[in-house]
Amino acid sequence: MARGWESKHVESQQEEARRTDSRPAGAPPAPPEVRPRRQMLELAPARAEAELFAASAPPHRAMLRQALDAINEQLRELTAP
Repeated sequence: MARGWESKHVESQQEEARRTDSRPAGAPPAPPEVRPRRQMLELAPARAEAELFAASAPPHRAMLRQALDAINEQLRELTAP
């Protein structure tokens, strides 16, 4: 019997999630509330670096560097065992 488009789509999403899971083997999955925060923090450095590249005022550049350092620290805390 042929499967519907929806079930194939769901199956492909599940397979993609398994392939992109970067946890070490045997590690417990991250709590659901951590995932959106981690995704946001993974995208934030690129934005901060782009703003830093465009910034010309020294105080603004210093603030962006501090923000970038804080983002990287939060990412380290989320990925630390």
